[in-house]
Amino acid sequence: MTVPDLSSRSLAELISLDGRVAVVTGAAKGIGAAVAARLAEAGAHVVLGDVDETGVTTVADELCARYGRKALGVPLDVRDSSSITAIADRAVTDFSRLDIWVNNAGIYPAGSTLEMSDDVWDRVLDINLRGSFIGAREAARRMIEGGGGGVIVNISSTAGFRAAGPGLPHYVASKHGILGLTKSLAVEFGPHGVRVLAVAPTVIETPGIQTLTAGDDAAISEMLSHIAARLPLGRVGVADDVARVVLLCASDLTMFMTGSALLVDAGDLAL
Repeated sequence: MTVPDLSSRSLAELISLDGRVAVVTGAAKGIGAAVAARLAEAGAHVVLGDVDETGVTTVADELCARYGRKALGVPLDVRDSSSITAIADRAVTDFSRLDIWVNNAGIYPAGSTLEMSDDVWDRVLDINLRGSFIGAREAARRMIEGGGGGVIVNISSTAGFRAAGPGLPHYVASKHGILGLTKSLAVEFGPHGVRVLAVAPTVIETPGIQTLTAGDDAAISEMLSHIAARLPLGRVGVADDVARVVLLCASDLTMFMTGSALLVDAGDLAL
């Protein structure tokens, strides 16, 4: 058995994604946009998917101008398996390969569990968990067919390890599910050279956080300050805090890692 030894390669070479092709879901803003930016900066061509077609196209154009890499903004609804298949095919058709897939698309609408409808539960699980499963499946199919292996990164949460508070049973269940999905796929895809990792952030200050407080800026500020005060590092995260760790996962620096969940939590779970 040949064991890769990368000890002679420089750090710059190990972090480089030059020539690789990545797909990032939920990339019109927030964590997804930040992840796409770091992957492009590291040398990858990036296909960005989102239900917000205008937003994701704008982000893609900005990345092209900033980093000189090819970046495409593509409409994507992860509730629709045909939409996921289409973006995976687009990556292979336009760039002849697929090396990195980031399952980032997700929602977290809060509300009373006693008042929660079946439809609301289903929507969260469909986007957060089912969408990640289909994305990973379609990515792995193309990575294995291409013969070069690849990396799948699933965005979970500290809510994948414990309850996130009242009113979020659908979100907590979906993020626990992503950790289990990551482990299962890592075992199945490992022999094909496809690594599967999860990244689990604590609260990250993104546009999506406003959904928890109905856009009330004062309430958002108060909530974030309260959370920051209890975290060992004394602050909540920003999107790039997560993006840098996703880049680590996607690079050869983590070549001997699969099935793991990397915490990006300012010490949250150490409490």
